[in-house]
Amino acid sequence: MDLLPLRYFQAVARHEHISRAAAELRVSQPSLSRTIARLEKELGVPLFDRQGRQIRLNRFGSAFLTRVDRALAELDDGRQELSDAVGLVRGSVAVATETLLTLSGALVGFRAEHPDVDVRLYQSSATAMLQRLRRGEVDLCLSSQPVDDPALETAEVLREEVLLAVPREHPLASRTSVGIAEIAEEPFITTSGDFWQRELTDRLFAAVGRRANIVCESDEPAASAFLVSLGLGVGLVPEMASRYDVAPLVFLHVDAPGCERVLSYVWRRDAYSSAAARRFREHTTETLRREARS
Repeated sequence: MDLLPLRYFQAVARHEHISRAAAELRVSQPSLSRTIARLEKELGVPLFDRQGRQIRLNRFGSAFLTRVDRALAELDDGRQELSDAVGLVRGSVAVATETLLTLSGALVGFRAEHPDVDVRLYQSSATAMLQRLRRGEVDLCLSSQPVDDPALETAEVLREEVLLAVPREHPLASRTSVGIAEIAEEPFITTSGDFWQRELTDRLFAAVGRRANIVCESDEPAASAFLVSLGLGVGLVPEMASRYDVAPLVFLHVDAPGCERVLSYVWRRDAYSSAAARRFREHTTETLRREARS
């Protein structure tokens, strides 16, 4: 069986939309439709249910997609393993993270040392980035939340304190530390539910029998400090954010157990880890730890 129809099928199954898949693959819609039709004829079963212009992966398609994903991933891993074995300096690595700001400094250094390695970054919520990893769309995830999955391998990068950011003119700005109960009525800025800041906020407030007075939530963790600087409220930020002099903020220690962020790399146990992915993980881990000590 030709592999190209299988890759076309993967794209159509992912989008469940012929025109979007065709745009991604850079082929014409009629050509893509004919390829899928020939594949279905070869297999002897329809892979999609069609209603007008709408297509949906059916039970045959879902079962076949599982096998196709596994087979193509093995072939891609084999090709990469052979490239690594002959010492090719070129390569690629795809990484998902909850916020791009965490990796920005380390990425600059990595690209300077390895200019021929293609690096692709994806910003996703915790759930979405792990789904990308399981589908084989990324090689690594940089997670700020615990990952409990026996199919995934994790390696801790660093632990850092999480601080409370307040505007400089805020009444708490003269303090060095604060308890959760003291800020129970404060307007709170945080992220939506699938990001680490929200999980930590909810957990800390629940521990004292309260709920945070959330007035603003977003899907961009790095935006919290900026929104606090505008006087819209207070919020939790990682210690590394306090090293960037980008906003008129004061950072307070939080008197609560477990007020920390644990950064970890996550990758699939059953997938080949390319030389580029391994070096990216090593380089960025070393850089982030060095930045944390400075």
